[in-house]
Amino acid sequence: MQTSTITRQQTVTYPYLPLAVYREIAAHLAQIDGVKVTLLPQLDPVFDYHQSQVGGLLLEYPTDLDTTLLQQILTYYQEKFLRPSGYMV
Repeated sequence: MQTSTITRQQTVTYPYLPLAVYREIAAHLAQIDGVKVTLLPQLDPVFDYHQSQVGGLLLEYPTDLDTTLLQQILTYYQEKFLRPSGYMV
């Protein structure tokens, strides 16, 4: 008998965040049991040095996961690297 786990997907996008920081966030989130993180490709056809080279993060996790730690990690990086307007500090 096969059991299926219902998962939730969440996309996180920070338009000006460097690739290295996206990878650091992904590494931290992947440490949470049940969370799968995928780096999304940049889909903008025009290259821009000021824009992130990553399109965002796709997070997948069980619907019954306590997301407190996940949200704390995302909030930490948002406060550390982004101004309220979405631009890097």
